[in-house]
Amino acid sequence: MQRAASEAETKAAGLREMYGPPTASAWTKRQSDLYETAIRAWRDLDRDLQIEIAEYAKEHGRTRSDVETQVHAQAGTPEEGD
Repeated sequence: MQRAASEAETKAAGLREMYGPPTASAWTKRQSDLYETAIRAWRDLDRDLQIEIAEYAKEHGRTRSDVETQVHAQAGTPEEGD
């Protein structure tokens, strides 16, 4: 799940980099639709991941941050704020 969320974030960032900031220039409808779809996918995947991390931490008597650190390490992704 972490890898999928990270890939979705990378895709959204790539589109934003390619098109420029949405407020700086006029995007076509296609560009707006692609970007919005990428952002929604990232948001949904990240939300689902956060729910799973919280549930796992609770079930196993661990802290959420400890589980998050382990997930990021195993997925090979940097933690937020790094």
